[in-house]
Order: sequence, then structure tokens, then C-alpha cells
Amino acid sequence: MKAIALTKYLPINNPESLVDIELEMPHPINRDLLVKVDAISVNPVDTKIRAPKPQVEETPKILGWDACGTVVSVGEGVSLFQEGDKVFYAGDITRSGSNAEFQLIDERIVGRAPSSLSIEQSAAVPLTALTAWEALIDRLGISLDGSFTSPTQVQSNKSILIIGGAGGVGSIAIQIASQLAGLKVIATASTAESLAWCEELGADHVINHYHEMPTQLMDLGISDCDYILCCNNTDMHFDTMVEVIKPQGKICSIVDNTKPLELQKLKAKSATFVWEFMFTRAKFQTEDMIEQHHILNEVARLLDEGVFKPTLKETLSPINAENLRLAHEKVEAGNMIGKLVISGW
Repeated sequence: MKAIALTKYLPINNPESLVDIELEMPHPINRDLLVKVDAISVNPVDTKIRAPKPQVEETPKILGWDACGTVVSVGEGVSLFQEGDKVFYAGDITRSGSNAEFQLIDERIVGRAPSSLSIEQSAAVPLTALTAWEALIDRLGISLDGSFTSPTQVQSNKSILIIGGAGGVGSIAIQIASQLAGLKVIATASTAESLAWCEELGADHVINHYHEMPTQLMDLGISDCDYILCCNNTDMHFDTMVEVIKPQGKICSIVDNTKPLELQKLKAKSATFVWEFMFTRAKFQTEDMIEQHHILNEVARLLDEGVFKPTLKETLSPINAENLRLAHEKVEAGNMIGKLVISGW
């Protein structure tokens, strides 16, 4: 089967950073599905793992944690899917990734792909939807209307600040917060295009995260926020988050820090700081690992019913090393709006 892999961790402009290879076809056992991959998406995690370092892999390493495809065979323990099912998933960081023609994936972290979306639109969703959903519901404890079928005013008196609203995770988080939780959503963006994108997805207000955010919030009549989701530069925004979080509020970040965070600053407000890492459930085989199956199925339904809007912004074809290097380069630039997908072999 075709695949794109690395053995050395090189700058993306080096043609050896990601290369086309041929591998033997894998075979499913236990709860694994064998999926024929039709479309993949690239996320910041791909570029971070591929970033230059001295390490050398003895066998080719396949990255990729977003895919839409078709189940072609199943392991003996599979009960949720069968051959021919169209699926989408983000995957498991401890296993071989989706940058291959065929991939083994545990059924508990796989969902049924939205029936109304193209394979490209579907491939853009899983990692960002899981991250946003887990961040808002599991980590921040935000309540949702049980029906999930229409906008709700469950918490219209509460607010959330989403820093980096135009990126992949922010694009889904805005929709969950506004359409399902009824929160007042303040997103941040830095260009006219990204500002318009956040408003289109349902943000009530959009401010610029490169300018003084507390001042911009005060201009909107907002002194503090009940929740904050940081999708952009935790180090740069930490002090601002401390300043604008409401007493007893909650902050979640998905972005690694590069220096120690002064959590003591949150003590006076009894504020919570928590991380979201989408791969935790699969990596540690948690008892609730199957929750990602349920989340993806719910997200697919919301997309099919038009409650959520697709976040795909750009498509490349075919899936090969040249296009994957180009996709990594675009993501590394740090100014992505929505998602980029590569489809077809």
C-alpha cells in the first residue's frame, strides 16, 4: 500500500522530511477496523511531531490524525461497524497514522461519517471536533441542552472567550458554545477574513488577540468571562487570561507552554486551569475511551442536521509527499482559517 512517512525529523522545505513509500497491507484483530483512507487533514500536532530533532526512526514513521474512509475488514471483536461503513476519526498518537492508503484503528474512537458531507468535509472534522467537545464539556464542565437539535439559551447569562477562534478547534468550539450551550461567545481573530469567519460560525463578538484584550472586552461591556478556551499561544496569553477570567471561572488550553505558568496567580480567584489533549483516552486506554465514538456520531448528526457548519477551507489532491509537505508548510505558518484536507490517491 502507498504511504507517506519519515525516518529523519527535518525542516519541511527539505524533500526528505516526508517521503512516499510502499508498505505491506495491515490486518485487523480484536477491536480494530481496517479502513481504506480516502481523505486526510493536517493539524498542528502533525507539524509539532515532525519538527526537526536529532532522533532517527529505524522503521518509517507514518503521521496523520484525521481521516475519512471506508471500512474494508474488521477484527473478531468488532461490534460497532461492518465492511462498507463510511467512517471518520482522529486516531491514536501511539499508533501508525492516517497518511497511508489503509489504516488500522480501534472502533471505540471511530464515528460514522456525516452522510450529507463530502469525504473532504468529513476528514476536516474529527480531531478538532473531539478537542473542542472535550475541552468545553469534559474539561470546562459546560452544560449542553440534552436534545442537541437547536440553539438553546441554557446559559445565555454566561460567557466564553475563545482565543484563536478562526483555527480548526476554535471553529468548532464557537459552534458548540453558541449553538448548543447558549453562551455569549467572544472569539479572537487577527485579520478581516478570520474575523468574518468567526462571526459566520456564531461568535457574538470578535476581538483581536494581538491588541489589549481586557480593554476590548470592557469596550463591549464585558468585565470578565466565565470560561476561557485558549487555542493560541498559552505563554503569550496567560496573564491576560488570569486578568479576564471571572472569580471561580475555568480556563482550558490546548496549546503547550514553553515556560512555567504561574498558576499561583489564579489562587485569589479560585479559578481552574486545565489541559485538553485529545489523544489521552486512546493513549491510556481509559475506561471511557468509547466516548469518542459517541462524540463523533453526535457531531456527524449535528452536521447532517445543519446545526454545525463544515470547517473545510482548502483541498489539495492527490495524497502524496509533495502535497503533504505543502500542507505542513501552510499549517506551520500559523495563520490557518478552518481546515485543509488532502484527498485521493
